[in-house]
Amino acid sequence: MKYKILGKTGYKISCVMFGGVILMNESAENSAEYVAHAIENGVNYFDVAPSYGNAQERLGPALHPYRNQVYLACKTTERSREGSKKELLNSLKDLKTDHFDIYQMHSMTTQEDVDKAFSSDGVIETMLWAKREGLIRQIGFSTHSEDISLKIMDMFDFATVLFPMNWAMGLNTGWGDRIADKVREKGMGMLAMKTLVERRWLSGDDNKNLYPKSWCKPIHGDNMLAAAAVKYAFGKGAASVVPPGDFEHFRHAVKHIDSCAEVPLTDEELTYLKTVASREDIRHNPVFKV
Repeated sequence: MKYKILGKTGYKISCVMFGGVILMNESAENSAEYVAHAIENGVNYFDVAPSYGNAQERLGPALHPYRNQVYLACKTTERSREGSKKELLNSLKDLKTDHFDIYQMHSMTTQEDVDKAFSSDGVIETMLWAKREGLIRQIGFSTHSEDISLKIMDMFDFATVLFPMNWAMGLNTGWGDRIADKVREKGMGMLAMKTLVERRWLSGDDNKNLYPKSWCKPIHGDNMLAAAAVKYAFGKGAASVVPPGDFEHFRHAVKHIDSCAEVPLTDEELTYLKTVASREDIRHNPVFKV
């Protein structure tokens, strides 16, 4: 497994992360097997959230034997101090840990999110309190908005951003370029989501039911496209990518990540990405509208 430094955190993390949504609605036995597979293959960064159904309850026991070997990140969609404090403490309990290595404002998308989160009674107060108490080590955020991301990066010295660094949106619209520049400027750590997907699901997609935990259409059966997509994210500054939310795609990413991390995106691969990104179904149905 290849590793990269996650910005100013100094954490040396695996180039593939384990997205906790993989465990949502899985049995305890499967959860333990999937986590053990990740550990055995060198994955040392795990990310989860209360909004992923029962994923926390499944991840906690499965990860507990390895907790001191990994970085554990969690999130909150609560915007108030009271609500986020309650959610943070519940997450610590469910995940059987005494701290999170990274705790993130989850899905910062609108100006209302910003106003609430940074108010005197907002989630930022919980995060500062929790860091003083040793319950969290680093403060980050996840987002689906470039404009909001850029705004809050100037409001607070975040350590990390979990951003949808999607190759198709980037090549078609320039999506993510401003974030990549800002991350470099501030020395932040970038974690990339929506990297190994093509577009949003359409009602006629045959394999939609096969991947119910993936919010977008995963790249499937095209190893060149998958590798190029990951290299694109690394080229933008990502330290790690999170595959779509099922074990099949996670296992495939783990198997092939080393070659993606060792060799930069080639001209041939970039040309291929541009060709696929120009497909009508992808151009008209991006991962999400902006």
